[in-house]
Amino acid sequence: MELPRRFAGKVAIVTASTQGIGFGIARRLGLEGASVVVSSRKQKNVDEAVAALKSQGIDAIGVVCHVSNEKQRNNLIQQTVQKFGHIDVLVSNAAANPSTEAILNMPESILDKLWEVNVKASILLLQAAQPYLSKGSSVILISSISAFHPPPTMSMYGVTKAALLALAKALSSELAPDTRINCLAPGFVPTHFAGFITENEAIRKEIEGKCPLGRLGTTEDMAAAAAFLASDDASYVTGETLVVAGGTPSRL
Repeated sequence: MELPRRFAGKVAIVTASTQGIGFGIARRLGLEGASVVVSSRKQKNVDEAVAALKSQGIDAIGVVCHVSNEKQRNNLIQQTVQKFGHIDVLVSNAAANPSTEAILNMPESILDKLWEVNVKASILLLQAAQPYLSKGSSVILISSISAFHPPPTMSMYGVTKAALLALAKALSSELAPDTRINCLAPGFVPTHFAGFITENEAIRKEIEGKCPLGRLGTTEDMAAAAAFLASDDASYVTGETLVVAGGTPSRL
């Protein structure tokens, strides 16, 4: 399938983008013409992701960035602006789920980490990026199907992902009219991050059984949806959440 060139001349940052859904989104934006900036916590992973993107003809650079680190967040933005001059697309994809404990059994340190990475980092990243966002730019927060029905093993993770739905609503008016912001809520995708769920055969079959389309999602499914939200095809969409979960129950 030949892809459109909706992002020719555009610059896109995607956090946590050296593998999984983040890499899929960076790759899709790049294949549609964007210059992409990938990031993650390890230099080796960043280098490998950049090489993989460049091998497909994509203009890409990589920056090491732990989103909870102020210096590294600011460096990610500054490296992008120094190289490209502006930002057209910002995808906040980094997330953590360090515990499968029930919420009322979680120590404060775990609660803090979930909040810091899954919610607060997106706000701080956007604060740093806002001065460089171009007119007509797009921000995408990666939420989760778990935001609507947090499962027992991902309960607090689901709560933080639900916060992103409200964050997109709140920021849509603050960023308007020059920048749009939306959430993407993926269903279950067999990535390294979700391995403890999707690699368990019994759990996998249960998830597939609840999905009307009868399968898990793919990184390409999520990337296609993100590319729509980031593109001018969604120029009248802001403050919304797009659920990409094969019909898995989420909301009315």
